[in-house]
Amino acid sequence: MLYLNDPPGIDRSMRRDMLDDIGRLDRLAQRDSGDPEIATRIAQYELAFRMQAAVPDLANLSSEPAEVIDSYGPDARRPGTYAANCLLGRRLLERGVRFVQLYHRGWDHHANLPHDIKGQCLDTDQPSAALIRDLKRRGMFDDTLIIWGGEFGRTVYSQGELTATNYGRDHHPRCFSIWLAGGGIKAGTVFGATDDFSYNIITPDAKAHIHDLNATILHLLGIEHTRLTYRFQGRDFRLTDVHGEVVTGILV
Repeated sequence: MLYLNDPPGIDRSMRRDMLDDIGRLDRLAQRDSGDPEIATRIAQYELAFRMQAAVPDLANLSSEPAEVIDSYGPDARRPGTYAANCLLGRRLLERGVRFVQLYHRGWDHHANLPHDIKGQCLDTDQPSAALIRDLKRRGMFDDTLIIWGGEFGRTVYSQGELTATNYGRDHHPRCFSIWLAGGGIKAGTVFGATDDFSYNIITPDAKAHIHDLNATILHLLGIEHTRLTYRFQGRDFRLTDVHGEVVTGILV
């Protein structure tokens, strides 16, 4: 995160006084104009100030036991790595952040798959498992829904050059897997299956469209997705479009 520190010559109390003065001027302008955007701007300034005060402590791992940091893997002490972000994600959740999204890029293996996939798994496997163990140890697992996946699958057959050490795989939207944990998900459950070539789903009663996944996520958050329906220009809309069923087979 950028701009967490105050500029040279500006301390916290001076920054607070500046925001208070700006806020008073903004509230005078809002009183005269009635513009709700001014209230939004005031709230944004205050949120930024609270983040500047809270994030340095969040990112300071000096209070974390060494065994906890080490459980996330050798990259956990390197800022910006997936391992470090998993650990920061847990610290954000502890502080009441409702939604945390972690990115790990570079899975587009149209070539060099045997070499590159090892590096990707090395980056992600241990930190992901450590995050689950860490949440369980702190009593946070049952209240935290973890969703791990990408936007599509990969073909099982080769793309491009095919040798013993080099080949790739193309995009495959017909079927792919994600995993979920915590937050009401039944542990150790496999839902659905594909054919021997991982090309088509062969379990008609055990497959999940993206609308079903979204409906299930909303259900786990305590939201009935069909109640979000609204009509616009003669058509019904909602977060799950006008489709989607909760996948009860994966729920506790």
